[in-house]
Amino acid sequence: MTRSRCAARRTLSLAGLALSACLALPAPFADAAAGGADTVRSFYSTLLDTMRNATALGPQGRYARLAPAIRQSFDIPFMTRLAVGPEWNSLTPAQQAEVTQAFERYVTAVYAERFHKYTGEQLNVTGEQPSPAGTVIASQIVPSDGTAAVHINYLMRDGKIADVYLNGTISELATRRAEFSGILKTQGITGLITALNSKAAALVS
Repeated sequence: MTRSRCAARRTLSLAGLALSACLALPAPFADAAAGGADTVRSFYSTLLDTMRNATALGPQGRYARLAPAIRQSFDIPFMTRLAVGPEWNSLTPAQQAEVTQAFERYVTAVYAERFHKYTGEQLNVTGEQPSPAGTVIASQIVPSDGTAAVHINYLMRDGKIADVYLNGTISELATRRAEFSGILKTQGITGLITALNSKAAALVS
């Protein structure tokens, strides 16, 4: 795999946490995000540090390094609720907690697996603007090989990342939600929890 393809693969993973189109978020969740840019900068700092030490850390070390940053920077409970969809309201509190934990493990494992080395990328916050759904933090991932920068937008909720958009529009967890829906229909919430935990374990094995 060429360096440019590897870089593209890593940058695409940032879109893998997106949930739905920004304007589709319901108004009650459109809270302004004080300090949103600082949240993204802090996450990028940890991500870059992990990438620079990726080989020495190994998959499980990268997971351990990123787990606190994911928990601090992302609104995982909110994201899980949107990813699960209408089924969420029929879950018991214990089931909601269990699927949220499984989703957090999966998200962390995806980052640990995708960002497995450093080739001089720059991760920069470039702006902040309000939107009908909240505050959007704009950023860029600049590859070191001269290829075009990848634009990543973050929708903030209460100072945490609630959604991520590649090139401002691509929301990959809209696809995740469809995937989760299929698992829920055939295997129920227990099947979804098992699938998320299994995928997370495989990614960091």
